[in-house]
Amino acid sequence: MYRAFLLLLTLGLGLSATAAAQTAPPPQAVPAKIALISLEDAVFNTNEGQRAFNDLMNKYAPRKTQIDAQAQELNSLKQQLQSPTLSDAARSNLMQTIDAKEKQLNRDAEDATAGYNSEMAETYKRLADKLSVTLKNYIVQNGYTMVLDVNKDTNNVLMVNPSMNLDITEAVVKAYNASSGVAAPASAPPAAAAILASPAATTAPQHNATPAPLPTAPSTLEKEHYGSFVPLTQPAKPAAQK
Repeated sequence: MYRAFLLLLTLGLGLSATAAAQTAPPPQAVPAKIALISLEDAVFNTNEGQRAFNDLMNKYAPRKTQIDAQAQELNSLKQQLQSPTLSDAARSNLMQTIDAKEKQLNRDAEDATAGYNSEMAETYKRLADKLSVTLKNYIVQNGYTMVLDVNKDTNNVLMVNPSMNLDITEAVVKAYNASSGVAAPASAPPAAAAILASPAATTAPQHNATPAPLPTAPSTLEKEHYGSFVPLTQPAKPAAQK
């Protein structure tokens, strides 16, 4: 009797699944309405994004100034190393000072870069999450079937008809600004590369200390999700003494 009950239960479930499959609406073929968006551009070109970016630049500006000053001091010391009047003892002491300051410069620049990148990542994620709500509403309200992100790092769109304007980036930015209530900045924030300009490095012979390379800042406000801190040109290195 137990087996009969299981058989009836199985048959009942099978019939229920079949009935559900028969009553479910079939997939529909609908005309595709496709749009393109650069999510990075949208995030950082909103009024809120520009304000957040400006705040982050201003926060790290003093550290950038400090690192520039350290780099200039290091270059000056390396120029002094070229003096033909230096005694062997003075030259040795100066080279030790240069090594110590070079290591400190690298540590400070790496710490600043890591801090900046971390905060940029958090800022981008926070703004992108908020913008995604506006984007979803825009898609539904305008009847889009699909929206493709044409960010330069993730863009898989091979070709677009140049006679058709499919880019909704600006429209989504305007919709977000209207809903956020954040006023437009008085002026557009300068590019990260302009704010974080490289200190000029002087030409000097090479030295045996090799500073770690630093990342390059993005060339425009909206590029590189998380940006980078200072595109420091490393101070030139004095020559090793034979």
